[in-house]
Amino acid sequence: VQLQASGGGLVQVGGSLRLSCVASGRTASTYTVGWFRQAPGKEREFVAGISWSAGRTSYADSVKGRFTTSRDNAKNTVYLHMTSMKPEDTAVYYCAGRPLAVVSTDRSAYDYWGQGTLVTVSS
Repeated sequence: VQLQASGGGLVQVGGSLRLSCVASGRTASTYTVGWFRQAPGKEREFVAGISWSAGRTSYADSVKGRFTTSRDNAKNTVYLHMTSMKPEDTAVYYCAGRPLAVVSTDRSAYDYWGQGTLVTVSS
């Protein structure tokens, strides 16, 4: 499975942005997808995830109530809709896939990674 994230850019504090992660491959729609981010000088951290089967979602406390992840299996695409954005949301965002039905917050649990897309929140 190959993943490609897109949609990053510059947004003002309080603004919104939607990231997309397109998966290619015969079994792409059966992968659980996680979103991670890495700010300069910091570890890559879990942001959100969505399972492939029941569409169960999980969020980091720092983004709960502001970010929403969803998927369109017909398009092999997972989305991360970010609202009420803060300067601390500035990071490179990655999508990652694992062939299991449960979201994991551990980045080592994911087998496939997209190339990342930069999100900058300006104050």
